[in-house]
Amino acid sequence: MPLALVLAFLLIPVVEIVLLVQVGEVIGLWPTLALLAAETLLGGWIVRREGRRAWRVLQDTLRRGAAPDRELGDAALVMAGGVLLLVPGLITDVLGLLFVLPFTRPLVRRVASRYTARRVRLAGDRASMTYPPGPGGPGGPGFGPFGRFGPFDPGADGRDPDTPRGPVVRGEVVEEDDHPSRT
Repeated sequence: MPLALVLAFLLIPVVEIVLLVQVGEVIGLWPTLALLAAETLLGGWIVRREGRRAWRVLQDTLRRGAAPDRELGDAALVMAGGVLLLVPGLITDVLGLLFVLPFTRPLVRRVASRYTARRVRLAGDRASMTYPPGPGGPGGPGFGPFGRFGPFDPGADGRDPDTPRGPVVRGEVVEEDDHPSRT
């Protein structure tokens, strides 16, 4: 995954520049710059409007006491779309608009949700394979190689063998005052 991010950060600017040069050759320099400026202004306006709407819906959901899963997803997509719209380029602007526009956001949210769920499931599968089952592993009673509270081996009844055995005497501790108060 880190390699994919590095490649994306290196390749996206190159692809954006090549695309801008090609568009500039077709429609000219000034219209290309005007297109980029118009996309930025329109994107900023949409991000502001949709960001306010997403924040308002999120607050309403929290006030009702409901789980704000869809609302948090929308807020995150609007923020990510805003970042993409700030980056100059045609591809990032189109992606940013897909994240921000209210009629395309549900589709993007669904795709992102499936991708995230699959990544979490794969991470969970890898994590459960890290330790073998048994004491200290995912299926055992302890947390790590020394168990729950430290390096002791529980007896047959599951208790620490260093704990004294025998009857439990219930009572109350009364402390004697060795130094009576001088009044």
